[in-house]
Amino acid sequence: MAASTATPESLIHPSRIPNRWIQLVAGIFAMMAVANLQYAWTVFTKPIQSHLHATLVDVQWTITLFIALETWLVPFEGYLVDRVGPRLMLGVGAIAVGLGWIGSGQSETLGGLYFWYGLAGVGAGMVYGGTIGNALKWFPDYRGLCVGLTAGAYGVGTALTIIPISNMLKASGYQHTFIFWGAIQGVVVLAAALFLAKPPAGWTPPGWKEKEAKIKSKLTVSAIDLTPWEMLCQPSFYVVYLMMTMLAFGGIVVTVQLSPMAVSYHVDKIIVAFGMSALVLAIELDRILNGLTRPFWGWISDHIGRENALFISFILEAIAVFALLQLISRPIWFIALSGLCFFAWGNIYSLFPSITADLYGRKWATTNYGIVYTAKGLATLFAAPGAAWLFERTGSWTKVFWAMIACDLVAAFMALLWLKPLAARIVKDSERPTPGVENPITPVIKARGVA
Repeated sequence: MAASTATPESLIHPSRIPNRWIQLVAGIFAMMAVANLQYAWTVFTKPIQSHLHATLVDVQWTITLFIALETWLVPFEGYLVDRVGPRLMLGVGAIAVGLGWIGSGQSETLGGLYFWYGLAGVGAGMVYGGTIGNALKWFPDYRGLCVGLTAGAYGVGTALTIIPISNMLKASGYQHTFIFWGAIQGVVVLAAALFLAKPPAGWTPPGWKEKEAKIKSKLTVSAIDLTPWEMLCQPSFYVVYLMMTMLAFGGIVVTVQLSPMAVSYHVDKIIVAFGMSALVLAIELDRILNGLTRPFWGWISDHIGRENALFISFILEAIAVFALLQLISRPIWFIALSGLCFFAWGNIYSLFPSITADLYGRKWATTNYGIVYTAKGLATLFAAPGAAWLFERTGSWTKVFWAMIACDLVAAFMALLWLKPLAARIVKDSERPTPGVENPITPVIKARGVA
């Protein structure tokens, strides 16, 4: 009888679940290990073009496929994480991540490169969804900060490795670099997976009732947990998804096109300091700021609200992109302003998971954010092959920059003027549903019998 009533949450005895802060650190290491797959990609584009005799558009389809599989499969991977926990899923992801780069290093065709880098994308999605979901569930009391630290590791991880990767590229070629670092990344993720487990059913952090009251005084936090299907029935989801798509576009352009942009504006080989070129220094600074921005803005949003943080940061992002457009041909400004772009942009990977959990609950947080996260894959279609096509067609990056600025400004005002009042109304209704008054969440509340 005991076996027949066992639930997935009861399969791991509480005494075998590591401290939640240890789990947070393990998740951070796992995310740092997979960061190179996306954020070091830009330094591989030219060597791959040369070796495979391919165009920039053809090569950039590799990162497009990677991000599509990394993002669009996360809802399914997140569902499995919600059901069986993160440990098994991250173990499988570690194997996919390692084999993905090793296989990419052995490929002699674009088709082979697409396949293996796509496999790496599947693995990275498992790692990303598993670690972010785990942070959302274990830290309702420090949601913005801890999700920001986890997501920040994905942004900053490449800062620790970009110099040795760049040196190995020059000394041994991109294929050897893929194989060597693929093996290291797979092992690190596998080790980190051993420390992860989902919270037992009904778990709350110490002093949660007092903390919950303080959080609700600052943030719009829903009183119920929505399943993925119920979330998809809410108009607010589509506002969040559209904003995520627009905001992801600009940052992904800078992420995957920074090296081609540097070549176009002749700053890629200019030595600036410490024997490093403007491009390498820009990538190093970008990755550091891309990591720091996520816990920083996550912490800020815990105090001033997610929507206010989005508005402020993306007004700043629009200003940074405009300034970069004017000064990109000057090496020092190229370094500083590309870094500012990342500092203002990278927070979407801490703010949107937090917004999702705030509005739609904690129980299905991994799956629900996995669905929101697919917006990144959609944005990449425009940011990687789309932006490369526009550049090759016009011979300039100017129109791409203006598209980035427009997306930043529109999404910033959507956060303040549309999402903020909509979220407040939804949360208010979830706490005090009014009979006979229909609004976005009332049908769900009625269906669940909440009064």
